[in-house]
Amino acid sequence: MPADRRECLRFLAASLAAMPAVMAQPCLGEEAAGDGAATRKEWLDEVFASGKAVKGGLYLYRFSDEMYALTQPIAWAPNPNSPKDLQRVEVPRGFITDFASVPRIFWTVLPRDGTYLYPAIVHDYMYWTQSTSRDQADETLREGMQDFSVDPVSLNAVYLGVRAGGWLAWSNNAKLKAGGARRTLTKLPDDPLVKLSDWEKDPTHFQ
Repeated sequence: MPADRRECLRFLAASLAAMPAVMAQPCLGEEAAGDGAATRKEWLDEVFASGKAVKGGLYLYRFSDEMYALTQPIAWAPNPNSPKDLQRVEVPRGFITDFASVPRIFWTVLPRDGTYLYPAIVHDYMYWTQSTSRDQADETLREGMQDFSVDPVSLNAVYLGVRAGGWLAWSNNAKLKAGGARRTLTKLPDDPLVKLSDWEKDPTHFQ
């Protein structure tokens, strides 16, 4: 890593540790999510019997307003030697994500679609479902980034950003869900020019 980028990331990590920051959430998976003949249960059994921390190639649909939806499910499982009490996570097809929500000013050193993209989407899903604690979601992100060999400086910058400012996204998601918002599609557009803001106007597009 170039020295100037490393120093910039160290400065960012130190800044995030010292003050609240916007959430820095949610690379590609290793294999496709099975063939079309496999049932969802069979696929999940294969995922978590394989011993791999991650499973499922990262296949996405891009809306024209820079939002994305999974076109195949992905999954993550804690490593056997993990010291944390973490759970396996399965993110369904159709889940909507904005990747890693890194402030634009930091995109040159922490791009939204960096090496941490896969665990960032898993983390995004956990922040939406809130079926675990926020601490567990953040630890899942950290272990996931380790699985993808994210360099330590970037890993710490992203993790510290989540710890500092993730409470805001967690709270906002809880309010959105209470208001009836949904983030998993049952149907994806065929047209790449469709905006999510238009697609979500039809409630039949969501489960």
